[in-house]
Formats: sequence, structure tokens, C-alpha cells
Amino acid sequence: MSLLDRRTVLIAGVAVTLAGCGDSKDSSSTPSPSPTPSATAPSSTTPPPSTTVPTTPSSTPSTSAPTLTSTAPNWNTFASSLKGRVYLPSTSGYAAAHQLFNPRWDSVRPTAVVKAANPADVQKAVNFARTNKLVLVPKSGGHSYVGASTIANGLQLDVGALKGMSYANGVLTVGAGARLYDVHAFLDRYGRSLPTGTCPTVGVAGLTLGGGMGIHTRTYGLTCDRVVSMGVVTADGKAHNVSATSESDLFAALRGSGGGNLGVVTSFQFATIPATKLGFFRLTWPESQAAAVVNGWQKFAQSAPTTVWGNLHIDAKSNGTLSIRVLGVSTTGDGTAAAAQLESFVGAKASARTLSVKSHLEAVQYLGGGTTSPRQGFLAGSDVLKGPMDAATITGLLGAVKAAARAGTPASAILDPLGGQAAKEPAGGSSWPWRSALAVIQWYSSAQGTSAQTFISNGHRAVRSSSAGGYVNYVESGRAVSSYYGASAAKLQAAKKKYDPANFFHTPYTLS
Repeated sequence: MSLLDRRTVLIAGVAVTLAGCGDSKDSSSTPSPSPTPSATAPSSTTPPPSTTVPTTPSSTPSTSAPTLTSTAPNWNTFASSLKGRVYLPSTSGYAAAHQLFNPRWDSVRPTAVVKAANPADVQKAVNFARTNKLVLVPKSGGHSYVGASTIANGLQLDVGALKGMSYANGVLTVGAGARLYDVHAFLDRYGRSLPTGTCPTVGVAGLTLGGGMGIHTRTYGLTCDRVVSMGVVTADGKAHNVSATSESDLFAALRGSGGGNLGVVTSFQFATIPATKLGFFRLTWPESQAAAVVNGWQKFAQSAPTTVWGNLHIDAKSNGTLSIRVLGVSTTGDGTAAAAQLESFVGAKASARTLSVKSHLEAVQYLGGGTTSPRQGFLAGSDVLKGPMDAATITGLLGAVKAAARAGTPASAILDPLGGQAAKEPAGGSSWPWRSALAVIQWYSSAQGTSAQTFISNGHRAVRSSSAGGYVNYVESGRAVSSYYGASAAKLQAAKKKYDPANFFHTPYTLS
């Protein structure tokens, strides 16, 4: 299945990833095995079977201490201090070690990749990079749209092995490297869940730090809103456990600012939600009713109960026409009333209509297209709608997708609703700036080249008058970093100066 299919299309019962195989700034393409059926999954501090690597390629990685040839920095001493592993360009396994979800970033070659085995390794890596004046970027799942979790001539710090999970009294404790499917599969054993995106291989860290949207957004808020505490290593190499009552300014700043800005998060505690049955509805209209559907969907996004969520897909078809669909969910377990309400706002019955009910884990697999996702290329961007679009803006939006269809460019505008619980600031505060917004548009294409960028640029231009900025988990090149933070920018700048005064964490996509 193509990424465009996984991300935007539900055809003949084939499922799609609704919150994106990229709803993260520092998340990986390699799925973790599901945890064993016990109250505590393998600890994130457990070292991998082999903790060192050779500098000369071999078919089987060595388990003995490496002999690393670089003289400055001293990679040999650094590698021997870790429980995890260091990969240099001459090391067997380096090519796979630095890969992200999107193959377009395979040509970016870090000076080294550190696969941390525990939080202490994270501290050592931060200290080593700072001492040796290396730019360091964290990687959890590796789904960043701009490849922000890799860096040429710098240090990539992979926290993917920090994936242990435990559950008690409604709270999930999880390592920053855990993948979304594994988190949901683990929680399902306790009848619990989290409001997250749906791509199974997205890392929990990147998704959460940038906000985290999904089918439960209106009912339970963003993923970051459910965070109770976080373990984080700051630029000075010190470990902190932050919460609403401990270093509350850093806690609030991390909830919505995106990964790689203020520190490397190593673990989370989340307040979970019930894993209930969900009522699904899928409605399709002909292209001739596209404007009415967009207008009606906007009313629906404003007026529907908080138990209802539905995202609008406007897809460019290969024959030059548009596909207009809404996939919706009701947390009451029955989507019938919600589907009828949407149709009433549109002013026309859907030409195709499907209703179903799914259990928690059935829904996770259906929305994510399975339990894993293959590496795939794409180009994407976003706009946050500050309110309903007027008729001219709707026409422009549809025109941008239509132009892509006529050009034979695979492209989609995907509108995810906000409101409900997401409109409320969580206890302890956050830096996510779009609480009062109507929705987030994702501009998405699997074409990647000039035609894809033209589509995204046309989309931005079409909705400019209604756009408040962008969603940091859909970060894109060529856009001002401040456009992702709105009114939170000043608060985040203050946190940056306090916790990273020397701007240790810096790339073109981070706060400065």
C-alpha cells in the first residue's frame, strides 16, 4: 500500500493512517515488538544484546569493545562508556542505523549515531556532543517531515531502545522510544488507551512533544495534554523529572513545542483514557458537492458534540477529478447520529455511506493500516485554520487540489478538527498555541519533487487569509519557526534561554 493510501484513502475497506505516519518531529521506521503480556514490559534500561561495534565492516556485529580510529573526538573512550552502541560511517550497520522513515533523507550522513540503551547514555551523549562542539539531534521514531532527527556532520541520538512500559492506577509509564502500536497493544490489556495519532510506527516522543492529534482529540484533548510527568536531559547533561509541580515552566514548554528544542525526553507518564468501542462512519460525496461539503464540515466541526470527531479528505485522483470524503468516529460507540448531523450541515445525503463498530484494538489496526508501516517517501506541510473559511477561500482550497489532480500529482488536503477538550488548556499548562483554532489542514503528496512542492505552495496561498500558522509536528522547510508557535513564542523563548542558554540544540527547525 502506498503512503498516500495509508495516510488519506479508505478504498474497498483498506484502512488509512489518519493522524499521519509523520505526526512527530523526532519519531522511527522500525517497529518494536509487542510487549510481553505482563503488567510491566521490558525495562528501557535493559541494554541490547551487543553493546559495541567494530570500525571495520563485518557480516556479524562484534560483541567485543570497538577499536575506533577517530582521534578527535575520542570515539573509542566514548563508546566504551556506554551501555548502548556507537555507529560511525565505517561501522557495520551504520547505513541502517541512521535511516529515517522517509527514504529521501538516506543521503544525510551523521558523523555518528548513538543508540542509547538507557537515560544515562543520553546524558553521556549530550555531554560528549557539547564538549566536542557537535550538533546533536534526538530521534525516536524518525518520522519528521523534514528529516529533523538526522543531521549531516553531527550526532544523531536514537532513543528507540528506551521503550519499556508499565501500567498502574490509570497511569502509563513509557520510554520515549516506544511506538504507537505497541503502546496501544500494551494498554489494551488493561482496558485503557491514549489519545494519539494512528501511524503504528510513529514514536511516542515526537508525537507527544508536538501536541499529538487523533480521533480522540475532541473528547480527551491532545496527547501532550495527558502527560503527567517527563524525564528529560537538558543541554547541560543534567537529568530532570518535570511535572506540574516540579520545574513547571519546562514541563509546560515541552507540551507542544516539538522535539529537539529544549532537551531530550527519555520517558513519560500519561493519564490514560478508557478503551471503549468506537462507532465509525464514512461518507462520500461527488465532486460537484465539494464546496457544500467543506462548508458543512466546518459547521460540523464547530457544532458536533465533543464525543464526535470526523476528518475531511479532499484527494486528487489520477483521472483529474477529486474524491471528497469524511471519516468519522463517535466515542459513544454509535456513529449513526453523527453521520446524519454532518449530512444535514452539508445539505445533501452522502452518495456512499458506511457505518461500523470496532473495539479499541480493532480501531487501532484499522486506522493505522495494520501493526507496522513500511518506509515511504512524501512531502507535506500544514496550515492551522483560525476559523471557518469563506466561500472564496474554500474555492481556492479545492482549486489547489484540483490543479494537482489535473497535473497528475498525487495530493491530498486533509482537515482534522479541533475544538472540544482540545480547546481547553490542560492542568499544568502547555505551549501548544492553537487551542482556539477550528482545524489543521495537512497538505500531503507522495510525489516529493517540484510538483508536490507546487501543490503545497498553492495550498498555503489559497488559505492564507484563514491561516493562523502551522502545526509543529508537520514542520516544513522554508517556513519561519515562529509560525508554529503563535502566542506561545515568547514563553518558549524564555524557556529556551533558561534551559539551553548556549543554544546547544539548534537546527533550522528549532527555537533559537
